[in-house]
Amino acid sequence: MDAADIDLRQLTPGDAALYRSIRLEGLKESPEAFGSTFEAEFTKPLAWFFDRLSSSVVFGAIRDAKILGVTGFAVRQEEKEAHKGLLWGMYVRPDARGAGIARRLVEAVIAYARPRVELIQLSVVVGNEQARRLYARLGFVEYGIEKNSLKFRGRHFDEILMANDLGSDSVPEKRAPAAGRSDREPMPSLITST
Repeated sequence: MDAADIDLRQLTPGDAALYRSIRLEGLKESPEAFGSTFEAEFTKPLAWFFDRLSSSVVFGAIRDAKILGVTGFAVRQEEKEAHKGLLWGMYVRPDARGAGIARRLVEAVIAYARPRVELIQLSVVVGNEQARRLYARLGFVEYGIEKNSLKFRGRHFDEILMANDLGSDSVPEKRAPAAGRSDREPMPSLITST
């Protein structure tokens, strides 16, 4: 797969069907990586995904009218947390992995976030070493582990909390932020796309 043939852009409500297809695939194929479930979102009408893209910032990697990867970004809404953003919902289809799509999606979020927030947070399930290494290469540092963060089909999953201090000039020497709350996927009504 040639990365030059991939269009990376912010998705619009008109991309609802594309977004629904990859979102449901991610929830089904990697249920431990998301706060939601396939069962919860499969029953949602296309209008729900349209509304989500109307109120959320979601980047997609598209090639030949097929969506290959996706990730979201949200600015926290509480007054004392408005300096922080959240990278959420990252998923790249298995047949598109290894082409640099995940890296380009994270870089798109960082570029979008830089003028809007001082800090980007994310969580990654323990055991997803490929994602963990990618985030670290792009300036995210670990600052904690949320034990039993998710529970799916009777099994608990811990999540590593990571953050990227956008105000720091030196990626390898970033300071870890104070431990705090980290949501995987905010409700669209709690975020802004400014």
